[in-house]
Amino acid sequence: MTQDGQFDSQFGGRFDDRSTAEANPFAAAEQVSATLSTLTDALLDGRASRHPVASLDPRRGSRGSSERHPAAEELFGLPLAPNGPVHAAVDRLGTVVTAGTARPGTGAPVAERAVTALLARYGGGAVRGTTADRGTASAALFQLPVTGEIADPKLRPPFAPALAALAGGQQTRLPVELATGAGTEVRLVVPPGFHPLTSPDGPAGVSSRAVPPLGATPDGTPDGAAGHGADRAVAAAVDGLTGHLAEVAEELFSATGPGPRRDFAVITAALADVVHAAGAVYAGVCALEADGRTTEATLVVSLARHPLPITALATELATVRRHAEVWTVLLPAGPAAVLVEGRTVPVPGALAADGQRRWVVTSVVEAFVPLPDGASVLCVQLSTAQPEDWDLYTEAFAELLKSVQFGWDGTPGVPAPVPLPLPAEREAAVPLDHNPFAALADATAVPAAENDPALRGTPAAGPPPDFNPFAAIADAPDRNEQGENEPDEEREAEREENEPDSDPALRGTPVRVPPPDFNPFAPETLPPLPGEAPDGAPAVATDPFGTVVADEPSDPFGTTLAPQRPPVPPPPSVPPRIPAQVDGPGHPPTDDEDGPDGDPALRGTPVRVPPPDFNPFAPETLPPLPVEAPDGTPDGTRSGADTPATPPMPEARPFG
Repeated sequence: MTQDGQFDSQFGGRFDDRSTAEANPFAAAEQVSATLSTLTDALLDGRASRHPVASLDPRRGSRGSSERHPAAEELFGLPLAPNGPVHAAVDRLGTVVTAGTARPGTGAPVAERAVTALLARYGGGAVRGTTADRGTASAALFQLPVTGEIADPKLRPPFAPALAALAGGQQTRLPVELATGAGTEVRLVVPPGFHPLTSPDGPAGVSSRAVPPLGATPDGTPDGAAGHGADRAVAAAVDGLTGHLAEVAEELFSATGPGPRRDFAVITAALADVVHAAGAVYAGVCALEADGRTTEATLVVSLARHPLPITALATELATVRRHAEVWTVLLPAGPAAVLVEGRTVPVPGALAADGQRRWVVTSVVEAFVPLPDGASVLCVQLSTAQPEDWDLYTEAFAELLKSVQFGWDGTPGVPAPVPLPLPAEREAAVPLDHNPFAALADATAVPAAENDPALRGTPAAGPPPDFNPFAAIADAPDRNEQGENEPDEEREAEREENEPDSDPALRGTPVRVPPPDFNPFAPETLPPLPGEAPDGAPAVATDPFGTVVADEPSDPFGTTLAPQRPPVPPPPSVPPRIPAQVDGPGHPPTDDEDGPDGDPALRGTPVRVPPPDFNPFAPETLPPLPVEAPDGTPDGTRSGADTPATPPMPEARPFG
């Protein structure tokens, strides 16, 4: 499991065969880059011949001049494909590579035939200890291609100064105008220190060199196609790939015997179909000598279909590949996104010298340059297993990006087609006025076709528009077949027998629907506590806030709790109507006077409205305490008959 599961699922963190072009169009090319890193570690040992470090600088010629080549600014003036080679070496410049969206090739496999031809050329024998005869020569025989994984974030290389300088902005070039139907074409310069593993003739059907005019032998068999069992394009592509890989093997292992040359040529030929299927137009390796030590690097150039603009592409890369560092830069060919990350690639036991599988950590820089057609992206990636040479290779990579030039016929590209379901699998169109809750029509009236997709499923009857799910269930009278009401006894007996077949509208548990003025949040009325006055007895006046008990002295701070009483209902929405007094002032209406059939405005609990000058914070007036008078009377009044009695204090009624 990789360290970033989201990268695995969307951007092919392991870039293996399970990563489709829809999930990550660059996953296949990244797999080729990881496989080439494995080959350089396993095959380019101390016996390989190496170029000096100066071969990475395309600006310097054989005489050490720093002047640019005259063709560097006019790469489209060189005779390349479709009427020439796919890539060609130019003196004092490098290898000029071309690729076009209008030249995909036939896609015919050539790896097996190329391996057979190389084995015959080198005299056969085991390749890295594995027998590769005809019919068994494939990349899987050498446990290739390999998959890469995201390395530890601490092993991620820095964003080199040469790459950061690309973000400063440069003068851009307009695409070269091409003939109508030529599509979009890209050309760039690869440093001369890299050895191309792709044939200059290209895959079958890409260039005219892959379909040369073949002569005829005396027996009538086409020359060059004999023994291949294929058409002329495939035969020419096999011959071109076989000769080119043999030449590269001679350059890399010029000081050794035929064994290392055979191994390198056969293994790289077995990967030819994998490289072409990944959309790679160039794949090469670099073997250099720097300060007395060896160093290697790989380079892959590919085209992929990706319609996102550069800002959306850079945002997607930065979001999905959280372990990487992504920059948006401006090249002479236009804006681009540059990604730097660390990857771990395995070296299979079939290629390792000791036969043991091991892992190699590589530093990778990858650039994404959108093409002018708006539907294709140029992907260039370089990797090396020597972090001490990171600045050396990133400088060469930056110069490669500056050399990119585009050509365009002005026709916008077509995005990758999305597969559509077959007509039989498509669902029937739903009308705009379709009501999913409408009752279905009678099935007997309109017979439905068994294969009609619009009538599939379980039919369900919708409720009527005036259906009230909270309405009380009404007991409808049962009627017999003649429409007459059945007797109660017979109706009850039949209901017990045919209860499952009763009307579906009357099934269920009956419930009581609350009245419209029901308040579910009102506190429940509690029963009277012991010691409270019975109904009809005058209530003792208490504090208006209900904080004083009747049998206790008033507390000015209102800290004494009052007995629980029925809650006071909320104030009415209309002014209260005072009923007529029957037995005197303060007489509340009785239930008979204000019954269910009375005036609805008089229902409820009567309340006393305080006067306008009522002060709820004023202390309650207490009755005078008994004081013993000098004459012996307990209440302090005189005993004379002519002395008027002190009127009693009125009862405190805070609400009048």
